[in-house]
Amino acid sequence: MDTGVDWDERYAEASRVWSGQPNGALVAEVGGLAPGRVLDVGCGEGADAVWLAGRGWEVTALDVSRVALDRAAEHAREAGVDVHWLHAGLLDADLPPGGFDLVSAQYPALLHTPGDDPERALLAAVAPGGTLLVVHHADVDTEHARAAGFDPADYVSPADVARFLDDTWAVEVDERRERHVEGGAGAHHHADVVLRARRLP
Repeated sequence: MDTGVDWDERYAEASRVWSGQPNGALVAEVGGLAPGRVLDVGCGEGADAVWLAGRGWEVTALDVSRVALDRAAEHAREAGVDVHWLHAGLLDADLPPGGFDLVSAQYPALLHTPGDDPERALLAAVAPGGTLLVVHHADVDTEHARAAGFDPADYVSPADVARFLDDTWAVEVDERRERHVEGGAGAHHHADVVLRARRLP
């Protein structure tokens, strides 16, 4: 099971793991939304959270890695923005039900549970009228991933989340999309699966 210790060790291996730029799908899908309260799930080194805060969002950003959060907080200080950093996993966090106008999960490392708890937690955090955005890598080389020590099938995908979107949701985007990233650990991935849904008022 992924733990904060595991992720701390990964982040400690380099001075910076990710590109430092906000994720392209986030910029594309959220740029036209009116700012409100946003939950950034698995915020890593904070590029998305800082970008959102700089555009007027009230940001709560959570991650299991203290190393990542310390870097994220420094990034926010340098950018002159305020973010509420939460050292927790999604299922451990004390989050208000329906508390966020946007819930963003960009490439989240959410392990499946027997009760589908991560999927349910993502949906439950979205306020009526709010938006859920889940983005993950497409075309993952399963054999290569298993050789590196993890099985993609163990983790929640946008398709897993989509199964829980009933008639109280409007699916606005559900597609495969090319991505272009310069630098960072994810730069070798060239396509995303993007799911954006709005919770009906």
